[in-house]
Amino acid sequence: MGNHGDIRPTLIEQYRRRAAQVTGVAVAIGLLALPALGLAQDAPTSAATAYRDIPQLGGSRNLIWVIAQLHLLLAGFVLGVPIFAWLCEIVGWKTGEKRYDKLAKEFTKLLTSSYATTALFGGILLFMLIGFYPKLMAYLSDIFFPSFVVYCGLFLIETATLYLYWYGWDAMQGTKKPLHLFLGFLLNVFAFFIMIVPNSWATFQASPVVIAEGSDFARAWAATWNPTWWPVNIHRLIANVVLGGYICGAYAGIRYLSAQTAEERDHYDWMGYVGNFIGVFGLLPLPFAGYWLMREIYQYNQQMGITLMGGFLSWLFILQAMLIGVLFLGSNYYFWLGITHRIPGSEIKYRKPIMTMLVILLLCLGVWMTPHSLVASLEEARKMGGTHHPLLGVFGVMSAKMTVANLMILVTFMSFIMYWRAGKEETAGWAKVAKALMSAVLVIAGIVVIVLGVWGYFVPAIIRINYFSVAQVLIVLFVMLTITPLTALLLRSARTTTEMVWGRMPPRAGYALVLNAVMVILLMTLMGYARSSSRVHWHIYGVMRDSSQYAFSPALGYAAAFMSLNTFLFCMLVAFIFWVATMGDKAKGKDPIEEKKQVPVGAYPAMAGGSQTLDKKH
Repeated sequence: MGNHGDIRPTLIEQYRRRAAQVTGVAVAIGLLALPALGLAQDAPTSAATAYRDIPQLGGSRNLIWVIAQLHLLLAGFVLGVPIFAWLCEIVGWKTGEKRYDKLAKEFTKLLTSSYATTALFGGILLFMLIGFYPKLMAYLSDIFFPSFVVYCGLFLIETATLYLYWYGWDAMQGTKKPLHLFLGFLLNVFAFFIMIVPNSWATFQASPVVIAEGSDFARAWAATWNPTWWPVNIHRLIANVVLGGYICGAYAGIRYLSAQTAEERDHYDWMGYVGNFIGVFGLLPLPFAGYWLMREIYQYNQQMGITLMGGFLSWLFILQAMLIGVLFLGSNYYFWLGITHRIPGSEIKYRKPIMTMLVILLLCLGVWMTPHSLVASLEEARKMGGTHHPLLGVFGVMSAKMTVANLMILVTFMSFIMYWRAGKEETAGWAKVAKALMSAVLVIAGIVVIVLGVWGYFVPAIIRINYFSVAQVLIVLFVMLTITPLTALLLRSARTTTEMVWGRMPPRAGYALVLNAVMVILLMTLMGYARSSSRVHWHIYGVMRDSSQYAFSPALGYAAAFMSLNTFLFCMLVAFIFWVATMGDKAKGKDPIEEKKQVPVGAYPAMAGGSQTLDKKH
């Protein structure tokens, strides 16, 4: 007790001494800060900082580039997944098939894992923009302040709805299922508005509409409703569905390759099919939305359109053609693998149609990738008689590229229809008439698309753009809107001749799903660079000039390196999200019954003759 009495005053004395030191330091800092505060108050507005930079890290623009691209890719995934998760849940509720509800829940689990990461990168991007570009952000804040408030409110409501939707999944089964579906509907509605509000800020920079008078709301609304706002909204909405579908397909492909049981292989094979179907479903109309966006850009400012399609950015569209072509080939290849491996006896029957479609796709891809002006030396240009090749130069114009793009869409659509009808025999009395009608519609549509494409060489550009290209798009849409419901009606009364067998796809099917996802990511990073670079040396086109040291468009090789870096970083983030999403599954352990059904990794029944467990039919 005596020792304690000796120690306590010492401790109190040390505490008082440290408190006095801290108080002294605080007072000193306050005295030092007073002159700085006075200078800040007295400083003229003209001395405000317009730009900041970190040269040691490659510059402020490169940092913004990486963070913004990762945020947009994550946001595309977060906004695309709820759409088909909700649709899968509706299908499961209507049909009573539990696997659709399980699939929707698994998709939503990926969503919850990536939602916080998306918000994190959004916050980092906001702080970086405010710090590196304060003058630009002050201008945008002055115009869009009302929409900033709306966006914050939407984000709060979206977060609350997502939590209710996910954590109430099991509690809202049975009679409460309609309430859960209503929450999913609200989740998609709020997600749509969360997408289109920031789109107005980005599209304003490319196609600004500025009014000096009126209330804050009127100024914000005029700036929001700019010429490229709705084309970008539609284009990004479809692109988000494509991105989400292919990434979920890649997730299923990876899980399929690592599956240890027959049930897992069956489930993730089916999940990969659904993901690829959703990706293709969005991919078919996506070029039409892109065409609409380019038309609006040309109509708003022809010089910007020429910079994109005829200037130094025109070679990006050759890379775009290659990426889209690989994406079409990968998607069709997965369909063809499904026909030959999931449907027994279809290998010989569909071999010739598959080869025909493959040849058409490769020829169309070759035309789409042909540049208008070749990169040639002076001697090569003299031998060709100019920069245009005498034979291949005819394929480098938009008339040819629009034609082959529509043909590739038709082929991919028919590949899906062929897969849909495989293993079924139509029994309706009007089946022969309907099949003949669909064949005639397809053949006539293909011929008309080609005729309009060739005719486009002999008419003025304004006629080709406003009439011929639009007619080609409408023809392809007419084919899809005609054949799809007819096929659905035919298959309603069709007799199943061969049951589809899940879990028998070869490993290359999983690799194809991963390849499709990588191609979509590369494509989105490519077009993000193209849209930003079309503004050239303007922060806000024609309104606020970029006066920083980065007031130039990066070279294509430099940009390609950053596209690859962003794709790699996003793939690593997605892999981390997948890993986090599967941690709970691994923690549950294996059921003793499932362990008996376990199959060795790499044992694929399609090659080894199959087994009773793996030949289970759904």
